[in-house]
Amino acid sequence: MTLRYALDDSYNELPMADSRTSTVTAHLKHSAKTFDAVAAECVPSMLKAADLLIASFKAGGMLLLCGNGGSAADAQHMAAEFVSRLRKERPRPAISALALTTDTSFLTAYANDEAFEGIFARQVEAHGKKGDVLLGITTSGKSPNVLHAFAEAKKRKMITIALTGSAGMGCDCDCVIKVPGGDTQCTQEAHLSIEHILCELVEDALYPAKP
Repeated sequence: MTLRYALDDSYNELPMADSRTSTVTAHLKHSAKTFDAVAAECVPSMLKAADLLIASFKAGGMLLLCGNGGSAADAQHMAAEFVSRLRKERPRPAISALALTTDTSFLTAYANDEAFEGIFARQVEAHGKKGDVLLGITTSGKSPNVLHAFAEAKKRKMITIALTGSAGMGCDCDCVIKVPGGDTQCTQEAHLSIEHILCELVEDALYPAKP
């Protein structure tokens, strides 16, 4: 195979690097294996998490979410799906969800004046109440600020759900969805799919499609 590109109206031919093709196919195959493992091992914990969310929302609770880096983006993505909606064809009222990763004034002030490890726990203290859900996303299962947030949530008798990698969670939670495999990228890809599935299960339970 050759790769053709244009530069100043002249054309050159370059050999297609086998290593690039191998990189693409290897990643896709590894991702597929991760998703297969999730389907084989994580369905019971996903259904439990959905049931916990549904029960909390039915009782008037709200969902708080936290995570770092890509997991912070996931927290914001998932909160947006709940407050907005997952599917355009399913009009419904808003579902109460808040990502604790978005208030940059608070995050920078608290991290600067106190400690970065407390940025989520402090917000759980401010916003969380008994019966609410805290969902923490951490591929390592060891993120100190997420662990502190879970500890604060337990004090407030909140429900705790963890979305982690193969190492599991470094503290007790009501539900842990543990993605098999040790590749962080593939774990994050699986996390996004799991988050969408949880949103879909909640929407179906709270606002079923009209016949």
